[in-house]
Amino acid sequence: MTIIEIAKIYTDWVKAEREIPGEEHQAKETINILRTKYHEMLMAKMREEWVDFSDGIGQEHQVPAEAVLNHWDSVPP
Repeated sequence: MTIIEIAKIYTDWVKAEREIPGEEHQAKETINILRTKYHEMLMAKMREEWVDFSDGIGQEHQVPAEAVLNHWDSVPP
């Protein structure tokens, strides 16, 4: 898969997790597992392709495609 494909799937999992009510613990846990899997895949792919990026916890890495960042900009906080 490409960085963009992985980023889109990851973004979809992030959005899906936000839509699940807090009392739906099992559903939230399942989505969290999938979201985490795609986050790890995305980070690995970014390192593989030497793209500059920050993982949000203060660690700097390298990442290429500005398209990935543009797609992430469309994800609401």
